[in-house]
Amino acid sequence: MVDNLKSTEKTHYICQTYVEKTAGNGLQVDKQLQYSSQVQAQDRAEREFQREACIGADAYMVTEDTGSGEVSAPTFLVRLGTVPDLEGI
Repeated sequence: MVDNLKSTEKTHYICQTYVEKTAGNGLQVDKQLQYSSQVQAQDRAEREFQREACIGADAYMVTEDTGSGEVSAPTFLVRLGTVPDLEGI
């Protein structure tokens, strides 16, 4: 019997930035960018956080089971500035 089970996991590295909502109360996602490595996502978050309008930035990774479409909870690589509480994610 041949084992046809192959790894169906894919890791996604994300940089997500935040701006203040127009009404001035709370955060709003500004950009969400995907990268092929953890270093690229983290570097971009650090650069984006330097922009004047950016009040916060996250770099994180998630693992997707491509067979089922399920995605893991995020593992944060860096969190800068004003970002959502972990309970709200």
